[in-house]
Amino acid sequence: MRRAWAHSLEEWGLSPHHAMALRQAMADDGGRVSDLAGRLRIAPRSATEVVDSLEERGLVERVRSAEDRRAVHVQVTAAGRDLVAHIERSRDEAQRAMFERLSTSEQEELRRMLRALIEPEI
Repeated sequence: MRRAWAHSLEEWGLSPHHAMALRQAMADDGGRVSDLAGRLRIAPRSATEVVDSLEERGLVERVRSAEDRRAVHVQVTAAGRDLVAHIERSRDEAQRAMFERLSTSEQEELRRMLRALIEPEI
C-alpha cells in the first residue's frame, strides 16, 4: 500500500513526506512549524524545509500569530486543501482496488487477524 501511495503522489509531484506534512498541517489548522515537526517526528530544521517546499508550491502559507507576533503558524491554502482531497480520494480508490481482490470472507478474516495483532491482550 505504501508503494502504491508513493507512486500515486508522483502525479502531483509530492513525496510521501510532503503529503504527510500537508495532511498534518491541515489537521493542525494553523499550528507552528515546531509543532508540525513534533507530530511528524522530524527535526524542526527538516520541517522548515518541508514547509518551504509546500509554500513555494502555494499549498501552505506562513501567517503571524495575532496573539504572539513572534510566532508563525502554517496554514493550508485552498489549493492545498483541494490537493489533500484529491490525494485522499486516490488513496481510498487504491486501497479499495487492492482489497477487492479478496473475497468477502477473506476480507473479514484479514480484519480479524489484523485486529488480533494491534489490539492489546487482556
